[in-house]
Amino acid sequence: MTMDALTLSGVNVARDGHVAIVTFARAPHNFADLALIEAIGAAFAAADADREVRAIVLQSAGKVFCAGADLVNANPVAGERTEGERNPFYVAAAKLFAVETPVVAAIQGAAVGAGLGLALVADFRVASPEAKFVANFVQIGFHPGFGISAVLERVIGRQRALLMALTARRIRAEQAEAWGLVDAVVPADRLRGEALSLAREIAAGAPLAVGSTRKTMRGDLFALVQSQTDHELAEQAWLQKTNDFAEGVRAVSERRPGNFTAT
Repeated sequence: MTMDALTLSGVNVARDGHVAIVTFARAPHNFADLALIEAIGAAFAAADADREVRAIVLQSAGKVFCAGADLVNANPVAGERTEGERNPFYVAAAKLFAVETPVVAAIQGAAVGAGLGLALVADFRVASPEAKFVANFVQIGFHPGFGISAVLERVIGRQRALLMALTARRIRAEQAEAWGLVDAVVPADRLRGEALSLAREIAAGAPLAVGSTRKTMRGDLFALVQSQTDHELAEQAWLQKTNDFAEGVRAVSERRPGNFTAT
């Protein structure tokens, strides 16, 4: 199947020369759930299979890039599982890191929790000044997921990754660029054009050489995320049973700081 023939629920796929443009829309928050991650994965797989596609732009509609998973109403990592059973949401998330075609993400607003993880799938991130990146897990009594506990430090270094993970601090576009989390910050009206321009620049290279170089430099990223999401899920499983997690979810829903008791 070529990218031109691909249709996916909740995800629009278009072509611009050798660039596939993958746009997801889940207004108003673009929450990440299993269906969305699988649809993006299907778009990525189709891009990998289409010899005419040499780069991908990943973008979303609305003011928020992705507000993460909806832990209040539709937690995708909740529920008991037998020993060794993998969580479908994290299986789908890990597969995104196996994409063979270079990915440029356009970040126009908040990339929070799993939304940060989704942004980290990309090789490059172009952001508008309104963008912010948040590993908000400890703020809700939770453990990072989506492979963030492994991938984030590869991008910005261990110390900065630890700072984001332990403080849940909002990292705005300018600081994200200084840290290397973002590759360019441009006005919102130029964001998609700039992301597409970078994707075209990548697509202009010799495809076999681009693919070979990228594979070498990404190394064992897919295997790392597979292993790390299993560990993340194990930590999330026991934390979800704590009073602090219940309080954290309530606090987010009520838009207030959590009152944690370490129980």
